[in-house]
Amino acid sequence: MAAGKEVRTKISSIKSTQKITAAMEMVAASKMRRAQERMALGKPYAERIRALIGNLANAASECHHKYLAERDIRRAGYIVVATDRGLCGGLNINLFKTVVRAAKDWADRGAEAEFCALGGKAVSFFSSYGGRVSAAARDLGDQPSTTDLLGAICVMLDAFDAERIDRLYLVANDFVNTMTQRPTVRQLLPLKRTEDEQLAHHWDYIYEPDNAAELLEGLLVRFIESQVYQAVVENKACEMAARMLAMKNATDNAGELIDELELLYNKARQAAITQELAEIVGGAAAV
Repeated sequence: MAAGKEVRTKISSIKSTQKITAAMEMVAASKMRRAQERMALGKPYAERIRALIGNLANAASECHHKYLAERDIRRAGYIVVATDRGLCGGLNINLFKTVVRAAKDWADRGAEAEFCALGGKAVSFFSSYGGRVSAAARDLGDQPSTTDLLGAICVMLDAFDAERIDRLYLVANDFVNTMTQRPTVRQLLPLKRTEDEQLAHHWDYIYEPDNAAELLEGLLVRFIESQVYQAVVENKACEMAARMLAMKNATDNAGELIDELELLYNKARQAAITQELAEIVGGAAAV
């Protein structure tokens, strides 16, 4: 019964792992709900300021801000939002594949790429993959704060101001639903115009005070910060949903494996009993 003892040990080990994955699934489900609430709170502001900036890009303003001007692309910058921890299925892998494809598209056109890594997994990926990483932030926690992101964002904005990068993208996961998280590449700078036929005519906002340049400078920086912060919050909801699903699959797979091993153990025990009976009968016949 040596084989049977090994099977029993393996069953016990898998049951312990199953308890851990089931607990992690419940924790992820609880955290996901809170992350969704934070995501929902910030989404109206992020969408409204995005629409406002799109209108500004269409406006016939006398102030021509550098964030509105297109220029030749020699280097593209990417702010990549990933998770700090693993055990969340293919969430990070799909995101990294997306940013690598996007960077390769620019490389094929003769443009270089520069990265800002947000999240421990993004930092680890670019450490092994390579690439020019100008800024990084990790250990953002379950409740990210804008103050944790400002340093990395400012590095990329300064690079754009100094014309070291000519276009800035935000790469993050969009929370579609609990089962689906979609990696997206969104252009931040230069600002994209709103595709609205009603705004095709030339118009502009009325600025108070009259210094439009000063107002635009603050507003456009706040826009970039809000978009990155919302992406980090939404990515946290994606992480918890992906982890919950991954732990559920792990728990189910552990249950199936336990059933298979218990069947194997019962067969081994039955074979051992049959062999012992055969030995007893054979010994009695010999006597």
